[in-house]
Amino acid sequence: MKIYAFTVLSALSVVQADQINARHAHLKRQTTSAPAPPLDPGTTIPPLASITLGMPTKAAPTVTTTYTPGAKAPISGAPALPSALSRTGWPLPDKIPDTNSPEVQQWMKELEGWTIPNLTPTKDSTCKGDPAAAADAANRGWWTCGGHTRSTDIVNCPTKLDWGLSFDDGPAPHTPTLLKKLKDTDLRATFFVVGSRVVERPNILQDEYMSGHEISVHTWSHTALTTLTNEQIVAELGWTRKAIHSVLGVTPTTMRPPKGDIDDRVRAISLAMGMVPIIWTATPGGGKFDTFDWNVAAGQATGTDSFNVFKGILGNASTIDTGFISLQHDLWEIEVDLAVGYTIDAALTHDPKFNLQPIGKCQKFPDGAMYRETTQNTTFPYRNLTAGGLDIDGDGKVDLKNSAAGALGLPFWSSIVMAGVAVGSLLL
Repeated sequence: MKIYAFTVLSALSVVQADQINARHAHLKRQTTSAPAPPLDPGTTIPPLASITLGMPTKAAPTVTTTYTPGAKAPISGAPALPSALSRTGWPLPDKIPDTNSPEVQQWMKELEGWTIPNLTPTKDSTCKGDPAAAADAANRGWWTCGGHTRSTDIVNCPTKLDWGLSFDDGPAPHTPTLLKKLKDTDLRATFFVVGSRVVERPNILQDEYMSGHEISVHTWSHTALTTLTNEQIVAELGWTRKAIHSVLGVTPTTMRPPKGDIDDRVRAISLAMGMVPIIWTATPGGGKFDTFDWNVAAGQATGTDSFNVFKGILGNASTIDTGFISLQHDLWEIEVDLAVGYTIDAALTHDPKFNLQPIGKCQKFPDGAMYRETTQNTTFPYRNLTAGGLDIDGDGKVDLKNSAAGALGLPFWSSIVMAGVAVGSLLL
């Protein structure tokens, strides 16, 4: 059974490696292809075999809880929810932001004092599309080709059977359905959110945060970061950081690169901007804890295929020495249906029992460590000491000042302790 599961996983990994750049183009077919008649909003989750591209759709649910400005935050010491989000002044949705804006020019200063590896952007973020970069993947620390990680990446949960539950690409129309399922099962997760979708659906992001879920950066446009210039990477991270802060009043200390596409250049920029990379777990044999739910929404697999992969994850999770971090999504209804109707229940009823929790929790991070405003800076995260602080708004004024006190000698960041260190070399 395990061999079969990883055969399916490996086959889907080939699709991911060779066609990953076309992922969102395929996903758009959900909205552009001829839709089936919509289901009644109260209809239950479809049978597994019926969860495919072109399946009948349900009306998107409404956000069940709304919060007013000034509402008390769910984390001790966090600021109250800010005033209503302004819908003007943001980059175009799902487009790489302009790097000539005053905001990006201010955020570029956060790289001062860091040695950013001089790596040429990859051609299309795929191994096949850039053979030269693929051949040098180990030296580049390129995750896409070979699964290369560094000690500064968060790639698993340290404790065996701990499960770091995460969802990418929202907030999206059907995210409230997922939030209700998580509430009903008393679960919390980490949501890696896309900045332009935060601006589109701030109420859903607030519902995630106020319900006790962790929020992390997943870029502005969901573009593969290794294909971008330094300035574009800064823009992708900076605008998303600003959007989250504008809606929640807190600033994430972590990020996840779209498609897992990261190398030492992207790592250094992320760390310089105060964001620790989080990827999902891989087995020693190269199998990844990716449910491939996105493949179903892309029309490249069926719900049954994806659930078979998920069962492989369940079967093999208990054979590794650590806990793990999984990858699921909440961008499309199909992905939410798979989670709400099948994968969450399968995870909860598994024997041996898994401890499903947000990634920060499974790391045993102190309360508040996932946000810059609430971290105590004793073990996590590393504070940027080079620019004097973080200019979240990009208006030329430091919003969060740095303090050298307690910033040195951090156990998690023992290899990165001061400004001016060649971060690229430390990641090797």
